[in-house]
Amino acid sequence: MNKYLSVSNISIIILFWIIAIRSVSADSGIKELNIDGLRVIIKQTPKEVVSARFFISGGTSNYPLDKQGIESVALNTALNGGTTSMNKTQFKTAVEKIGTNLDYSSSLDYSQMSMTCIKPFWDQSWALFADAIMNPAFDPNEFSLILDQMVSNAKQSEENPDAALARLANGFAFKGKNYEKDPNGTSESLSGLKVDLTKSYYKNTVGKARCFLVIVGNLTEEEITAKVRATLAKLPGGTSAKLEQRYLITKGAENIVERDIATNYLSGIMSSASLNSPEGIPMMMAMSIMYDRFFVELRTKRSLSYAPAAYINTDAVISPYSQVYISTDSPKKSIQVMVDLLNDIKKVGFKEEELVNKKEGFLTNYLIQLETAAQQSLAIGKWNVRGNWKMYDEFVERVNKTTLKDLNRVMDQNTNAIVWTYLGKKIDISPEDFKQTEVFQNKPY
Repeated sequence: MNKYLSVSNISIIILFWIIAIRSVSADSGIKELNIDGLRVIIKQTPKEVVSARFFISGGTSNYPLDKQGIESVALNTALNGGTTSMNKTQFKTAVEKIGTNLDYSSSLDYSQMSMTCIKPFWDQSWALFADAIMNPAFDPNEFSLILDQMVSNAKQSEENPDAALARLANGFAFKGKNYEKDPNGTSESLSGLKVDLTKSYYKNTVGKARCFLVIVGNLTEEEITAKVRATLAKLPGGTSAKLEQRYLITKGAENIVERDIATNYLSGIMSSASLNSPEGIPMMMAMSIMYDRFFVELRTKRSLSYAPAAYINTDAVISPYSQVYISTDSPKKSIQVMVDLLNDIKKVGFKEEELVNKKEGFLTNYLIQLETAAQQSLAIGKWNVRGNWKMYDEFVERVNKTTLKDLNRVMDQNTNAIVWTYLGKKIDISPEDFKQTEVFQNKPY
């Protein structure tokens, strides 16, 4: 066998690999159960690693602006502050002894608590995970330690230009809407939280109406049902999340924030297609191609930035949006180039070869990200939050069916108004520098 493979051979290998994965995903073994009122989605795999994720729907709709971050604090405390039967040290020792991993995250439209273990320790791991969800202690001393650390992290984040830009951009583009809130909170909002308030919030939020469970691993339906019925299915019914109406960005705007930093930071937010709609996957692919074009034009050809970007925020479900980004010493030139690139797509459209190349790379990257049980449980859960977990199985087929007209149509329809946020030296920019895309009569679709 040759030590080195040609490009054509590598492409053939990737193609066969994709076909093999497709044949597996066509019969993925995903099934939805209703266990005493709790939705449970299971995916059976031959691997000995088990991933369980407990999702809480609603995200930023679950709390007011002045309490932003409370859900993140509550989940952190539940998993890391001990339970009513085991203090923090006892709980962590039990978890570490069997090599189980517990984690959490909070996002715009959902939060989740996760557990990853190997099958021989499934019984012990599940008992610990379920205990943390159902019986968190909310000990005042442990809560205080966790909160202090989160406030410290928030202050560091607020000093980081990228993190500060993201918060400012969402706060400006979605002013008065749920997406104005930071799921992880600000140093100010976190500092005002108290243990009794957070405990009460957790109790009122974590119920079967607002939650669902995803389990991926080498477990039978009977094994899972028995565990859930004895534990999480006993959670209160609770109430569903009160979701706001979708917010569409229909008018461009700009927000200039002065900060004395070496490099200027710039973000443009545009409303996007819903990922669960027929336009969702074409929009993901279109923004991925835009990322490639931004990289070539802004970095390689013009050296305006080290890391320009264009992408769709896959965590934004209720009010989906896409974003363009750059850190640069030349914001005026950068804005012009970015908008010119968007205008070129609206006027001329993408090239056929871009679509062909993107399909292969897009699918390869997507499938690589699903190698572990933990990644699969997260992907299935996110598709369920978006409204249809079956999209997990349909993803490859939908990508392959995407046409050039699909890409051109979604880009034209979803790039009509840009809300810009600038963080940096005001002397380097002026309001008239912020451009908007044009409207073209002859559409490339």
